[in-house]
Amino acid sequence: MTDNAVPIFDGHNDTLLRLDMARRSNKTISFLKGDKSLHIDFPKAQAGALAGGLFAIFVPPPQEPGKPLEFSQMQQELDQGYALNQTLSMMAGAFRLARQSKARVQICRSSLEIKMAMEDGAVALMLHIEGAEAIDADFDALEVLYAAGLRSLGPVWSRSNIFGHGVPFNFPGSPDHGPGLTDAGKELVRECNKLGILIDLSHLNEQGFWDVNSVSTKPLVATHSNVHALCESPRNLTNDQLTAIAESKGLVGLNYAVGFLRSDGDKFNRDVSLDRMVDHIAYLLDYLGEDGVALGSDFDGAMVPNQINDVSGNQALIAQMRARDFGDDLIEKIAYRNWISMLEKTGI
Repeated sequence: MTDNAVPIFDGHNDTLLRLDMARRSNKTISFLKGDKSLHIDFPKAQAGALAGGLFAIFVPPPQEPGKPLEFSQMQQELDQGYALNQTLSMMAGAFRLARQSKARVQICRSSLEIKMAMEDGAVALMLHIEGAEAIDADFDALEVLYAAGLRSLGPVWSRSNIFGHGVPFNFPGSPDHGPGLTDAGKELVRECNKLGILIDLSHLNEQGFWDVNSVSTKPLVATHSNVHALCESPRNLTNDQLTAIAESKGLVGLNYAVGFLRSDGDKFNRDVSLDRMVDHIAYLLDYLGEDGVALGSDFDGAMVPNQINDVSGNQALIAQMRARDFGDDLIEKIAYRNWISMLEKTGI
């Protein structure tokens, strides 16, 4: 880590899933010692000045031993009991990791605790659920998960559940795909508003986005999404959606996944320049202003540009922002301050 490194708070990664999958396969990978298979581990976090982030819990469908999951299987609806069991397993893994780290990793339940962890030089881990299949229609599980530390939630991944419908990954494509939130989904938004749980719009279809906009009393947030005008993926945000986020004084975290950055949507081609990443940031700034743009890498859940490679490469993106004449104050806002401010505005 260089002397002028800027701390990074990352709005989305899938590292807990990677660690849980390795454990279930009896593979030995160490977050604390480091492992080449991980985008984020403790040594790389130190090298890239990762101060913390929203660490996602995503539940894949049941898998037969020795057989890879087909993408069509990933989009099948999940049983709530199964999803809750898997969610608790990943949460338990996060708590074990924090305990074993001897305070180098700290589970944070508030923006204040994130600031305290940053002062300690620890990685601030805040729990997020990507797809609410673990939550029942009576919200009993939501209450317990909140008590355990859940502070951010995406009602859906790119599949349907009792709360709503996600966008597909077709390219090119529009996010205007299918119906929006169910009545239970709208009530989920209200319950999260009451508790102080951030609602993530990143995988919702467009109608679901507008449903959240009509129901939520909090700023609109997409933790890991990019610009549809620059990359026509249905996972990216249209100008109308960006306008609504701006009007709510919300926030968008830049997704590093190459398929959401490239104009051709090629999700396997890592030849994406840092300048292209900054193009998306600059476009977001034009709509959202300097308080509405942050980072949401999707590390350990997506293929990222060669020039980033893993979390240790974050400072290269910071350097490219400097090269594009972003001032130090703006860079710090994008890197970490806007996330902390948004969590505060959400009641966290």
